[in-house]
Amino acid sequence: MTAIVVPRRLDVAAPDHALHDLAAIAPVSNAPTQHILANGIKVIAEQVPVDAVNLSIWVDVGSAMETDDINGMAHFLEHMVFKGSDRLSLGEFESAIESHGGNTNAATSQDYTHFYINVAPKDFAKLAPLQLDIVLKASIPDEEFQRERHVVLEEIRRSEDNPDRRIYRHISEMVYEQLPYRRAVLGPVDVIENVTSEQMRSFHRQWYAPQNMTIAVVGNLPVSEMIGVIANYFEGDAIAEKPQAHTFQPEKPFTKIVRREVVDNSLKQARLSMTWRVAGLNDLAETYPLSILANILGSGRTSRIVQDLRENRRIVDRISVSNSAMRWQGTFQVFAKLNVDDVAIVEQAIREHIQQLHETLVTDEELAKIRTQVTNRFIFGNESPKERAGIYGYYDRIVGSLEPALNYPDLIRAITKEDIQAAVRKYLNPDAYGILIVKP
Repeated sequence: MTAIVVPRRLDVAAPDHALHDLAAIAPVSNAPTQHILANGIKVIAEQVPVDAVNLSIWVDVGSAMETDDINGMAHFLEHMVFKGSDRLSLGEFESAIESHGGNTNAATSQDYTHFYINVAPKDFAKLAPLQLDIVLKASIPDEEFQRERHVVLEEIRRSEDNPDRRIYRHISEMVYEQLPYRRAVLGPVDVIENVTSEQMRSFHRQWYAPQNMTIAVVGNLPVSEMIGVIANYFEGDAIAEKPQAHTFQPEKPFTKIVRREVVDNSLKQARLSMTWRVAGLNDLAETYPLSILANILGSGRTSRIVQDLRENRRIVDRISVSNSAMRWQGTFQVFAKLNVDDVAIVEQAIREHIQQLHETLVTDEELAKIRTQVTNRFIFGNESPKERAGIYGYYDRIVGSLEPALNYPDLIRAITKEDIQAAVRKYLNPDAYGILIVKP
């Protein structure tokens, strides 16, 4: 039922809609309708000629808003939302959605929690209020809370058994010294074992307030009808007070090489991760040159680092470059799977590539290739109601504006070779970064 979001890359390639990189999904050409209801909820709606409707609810709370003693609460609550509301008993919501041929899912990240349903247009007026009800009026019954605690604990244990998740955790703990992004979205076992249902109900009351949400609805119904269904659900509701969110300062770039080594006996080959602290979504314009650069360096067989280290020199089995941006901080990362004897050689080669970017501009051909990719995603990457609603909700609630989504290709095309070099010189120091080496 649920999906955990692990931020990876914010770039011009449109990922699948597991909600890993919604900021990177191709933008749309026509501005949707934005409407604020009397109780403060923003509704973003658009009619498209696809015989489906997606209703997405974006709640402006994730694990970053938790304190250490309730780390994992946002994800645990995401599970409990599906246990019913004051008027929907356990299983009644899923049964209603499935009996009408629809589907539903949810995801939790550091910065947000997201719920959605996909339904036929003729069923939207009946099913949308059910989705709204379980999210806004989750009952969180004590008996189900105890049952679901065991499910979440098992999910944590499976995560700890996953080598990729363990590596991600090591990287997060190295890169983020102060920011809550260093903590796991799932939370640790000892915390989840001890949180209470009353703490969860309090967390829900605090963060699931109307003014802390954005609702996006896209499908083959008139905009007025889709907004009307949502407005009718909230008719008579008073304006709820918006919760006071925490604010954080991004951490300063590394001033030296911070090196960590870990042994993981489950691996057959070593892993190397070199990470720089860069701009987050609060400085969205600063992410664009770095996103383009990540593609130039590590997207596809002809990209610089892949061509050099894997195709030509054959000293890595796999290598990728990503620019991942969360709200308060971003990371620029080179990740490689390789033989342990080649770690030092590969690290030095990556440093040389970064140094070359300090000294020499990227080529016109490299920049043109990325612009072509953006144009293709612009045309093909946002056809389904689910994708479009995801774009709208994410940009409005997490980025703070729809405008960058609507103008994304133009914003990327405006980036120059000089902009990319300036970003490299500002953020990517070849002599200062965090490096994690995981040895088998």
